[in-house]
Amino acid sequence: MWITDWTARAACRNADPDALFVQGAAQNRAKLICRGCPVRTECLADALDNRIEFGVWGGMTERERRALLRRRPDVKSWRELLETAKEAYERRVESSNENELVAS
Repeated sequence: MWITDWTARAACRNADPDALFVQGAAQNRAKLICRGCPVRTECLADALDNRIEFGVWGGMTERERRALLRRRPDVKSWRELLETAKEAYERRVESSNENELVAS
């Protein structure tokens, strides 16, 4: 399920904003905040669709996002692409869980 009000649920919502706008090795520490965030995909889609240039968003640095945008210039809507992928993943997980219940 895609979460439109993702900022209210972000793992970083109570963190120091400056912690996500860092350079060099500090970016790896900033990316740790994103690990396990329930709205990481929504955050990343927003950053890609809006071409946000600075900071760590959705677990990716600005350099990583620029590289992704260069590799996929055909993508018109990252939200649409990532939402579809997320829903497909969730269906597979749900189906796998149901199969495990039936087998036990």
